[in-house]
Amino acid sequence: MVLLPPCSPDICGKDFRSSLKKPSPNYPHKTRKCRIVPAFTIQSMQKNTKVLPPPKCGVFDPLPPKPTMFRRCYQRGEFPVCIEFTTSGKRLAWKVPIEKLDFHHYLPMFFDGLAEGTYPFNFIVEHGVHDLVTKGSFKVLPVVPQIIIPIKNALATKRPTVLCHALKCIQMLVTGCDRVGEALVPYYRQILPTLNLFKDRNRNMGSGIDHTTTRGENVADLIEDTLQILERYGGPDAFINIKYMIPTYESCVLN
Repeated sequence: MVLLPPCSPDICGKDFRSSLKKPSPNYPHKTRKCRIVPAFTIQSMQKNTKVLPPPKCGVFDPLPPKPTMFRRCYQRGEFPVCIEFTTSGKRLAWKVPIEKLDFHHYLPMFFDGLAEGTYPFNFIVEHGVHDLVTKGSFKVLPVVPQIIIPIKNALATKRPTVLCHALKCIQMLVTGCDRVGEALVPYYRQILPTLNLFKDRNRNMGSGIDHTTTRGENVADLIEDTLQILERYGGPDAFINIKYMIPTYESCVLN
């Protein structure tokens, strides 16, 4: 009786046939793939599926800068102003007396430039609004309805530099002109929604020091100061209207 050597499992027998049935990593169609499906659907409960995460709302994301009417008018030379360089620094030089200007035309144009964040437009807007408010305060009150939309557009950009610039101009407008604070009360619904969004937007730095507060560039602190100024100069109906739009605001007069 002759004994034959045992067959190798790699060459013959059941082991050889089973080795052919094993999936090879060289064949990608043999592997299972997960389908990406939207959330809150019937497909999300099926096997071999992966739920697509919801997109971010981006409520705090700044809007991209857009050219304003102020920039186009300045580039065409329609404003009677120029930047004058002196030994003490830069200042805004007016070619005509400010008292003779048409505030119904120029003041809304300057407030439209609040959305600008680059030089020289931001410099001209800041100093131009200051000069118009300080030297022509008696002409500002009739123009208040025309500057609401430019202020709203500037705050809607959500850029920190533009927000700080716009808030400082609002403070200057309310404190420098008579009865303008009371005239702004009916327009709180257009101005205050963005302030409610950034009112508590402070950075938690632990034991560090936030130097933007000392430089007047902290958006949350400027919003709080602006709301207090609006309440002081807005008359008896200012607080209830601010509280309606910003529920977390606490009165600085009643308390």
